[in-house]
Formats: sequence, structure tokens, C-alpha cells
Amino acid sequence: MSRSLHNRAAIVGIGQTEFSKASGRSELQLACEATKAALDDAGLSPRDVDGLVSFTMDSSEEAELARNLGIPMLTMFSRVPYGGGAACAVVMQAAMAIATGAADVVVCYRAFNERSGMRFGGPGMESAAMLPPWLDWYGPYGLLSPAAWVALHARRYMHEYGVTNEDFGRISVVDRKHAAT
Repeated sequence: MSRSLHNRAAIVGIGQTEFSKASGRSELQLACEATKAALDDAGLSPRDVDGLVSFTMDSSEEAELARNLGIPMLTMFSRVPYGGGAACAVVMQAAMAIATGAADVVVCYRAFNERSGMRFGGPGMESAAMLPPWLDWYGPYGLLSPAAWVALHARRYMHEYGVTNEDFGRISVVDRKHAAT
């Protein structure tokens, strides 16, 4: 039995909306626009889609996305926990669905109004009722995003090894240079 997904699925279209600080649109609308752009890029229509994959943190429900785009039937949908680096897992879920025959055309989507709406880790997330138990170590101290968690550890590293913000800045510049290629 081969466990390889090599040549069994392909990314055929990509879509995104503009990045803005005041989109004036709901996250669902942004998800629909980006999905439509990806389908247009692939030369497909919403009627071709039979699978959707997103993040558990995405507020746009699969059924609503399907309804708004005119996707007639989903044979598969799933959500990958968390966000951020889980983007790779979303693509893997889609590839596995196609490779196993669970779906033929799967859209991976993520939509949020971070600059236009409530910012992840920003004001409004402090409510204890909203915090999952795994945030008990960070949440009460206002550390509500991955960037804040990493900053806590980075500050300790700076203290221990004499590293400066400038040192970390060089890493960021090099990472972006390589990411652009």
C-alpha cells in the first residue's frame, strides 16, 4: 500500500481578497470572494466543488459558504484545529480527500477581518468564558495570540544569551527574502 499523495492531487487555483484595514465586508463575504477567485483561476464553477476544508478558528460555516456560492452538494468537509501553521494541514486534508475518492474538487479557505474587526489576541478576547482551558497559562496575563506566546519565550532567550531586537530583525528579513522565492 502506497502512502504517497504524489500525483494524486493538485492545487489548480488560488484566490484572495485585498488586504485592508477597513474591508467593509463580513468574513463570510470575504471567504466567498476568495473562493470564487480561486475557482475562476482554476477554470471551475461552484457546481464542481464537493469538498471544503478550513480551520476551527474560521467563523464562516461550510454550509453558509456552499449556500452563498451555489455549491449544490458537499460529499466532504472538515476543519483543522487552530490556525497559523495549520495551513499545511488544511491542504493535506484536501489532498487526502481527493486521493481517497471522498471528493473531487476541494476548496481550502480561511477568511478573517483581523484589521477591520476584532483582532486576534486584541481587546474583546479577555473574557474568561471565551478562553479555552489550554490558555490558562497565558490568558490571565493578556497573552492571547501566538505572537505574544513566542514573545514571552523570546524575551527570556534575549535575557539568557544577550540577543537583541536587531538580531531578531535580521532573521525576519532573511526569512521574508527566502519566502519571496
